[in-house]
Amino acid sequence: MQVAIRHNPSFSVARLTLAPGEPAQVESGAMAAMAADTNVQAQMQGGLMKSLARGALGGESLFVTTYTAGQYGGWVDVAPTLPGDIVALPASPERAWNLSKGNWLANEWSVAIDTKWGGFGNLIGGAGGFLIRATGQGQILVACFGALDVHRLGPGERLVLDSGHLVAYTDGIAVSTHRIGLTMTSLKSGEGLVFEFTGPGEVLGQSRNPTAFISYLSAMGLGPQRS
Repeated sequence: MQVAIRHNPSFSVARLTLAPGEPAQVESGAMAAMAADTNVQAQMQGGLMKSLARGALGGESLFVTTYTAGQYGGWVDVAPTLPGDIVALPASPERAWNLSKGNWLANEWSVAIDTKWGGFGNLIGGAGGFLIRATGQGQILVACFGALDVHRLGPGERLVLDSGHLVAYTDGIAVSTHRIGLTMTSLKSGEGLVFEFTGPGEVLGQSRNPTAFISYLSAMGLGPQRS
């Protein structure tokens, strides 16, 4: 699978170019366009229980869509729901990734996705409590809300990141959660809850907080109106 990202950083779209008969896994609903002879199959990846965990706990769809190129090869364009950047991350047996809620977009067939507990910070900070874990050998496409920040931490180097701005981090990095500020407002909203990462490893952050954005729309009366 070859990846070409265009319209970045604000309205990124990724084109997955596939060899003849090559499949790719894509988040349900993320396809923007594709070659006409591409085969499409949606299924509960890993069975019902794993799909329920990924959907209800990890914040992704119950279904994963598999796009398989035709006999002459093909392509699929994928795009996230929120405006922002897309990055292709390399996974390997020595380098697994943990993705926050809603950030996984697609991956090569050789990469497996599953759900893992991400800590109390994810639960209160609006990330659902659970993370998507990507293992194997190949590329993972990750989307973010706004611009992407990459933090490469050396041994013992520390980083504090607001829970709503987390996109992904590598295995092996130490993670803890604590709160900055103890007001009743912050206790109710999750504001002020942060992750502290200790290297070595890599942490990806997003410049905008999806949960805060939704709260802003609701406060301004711009969200969905109920009859």
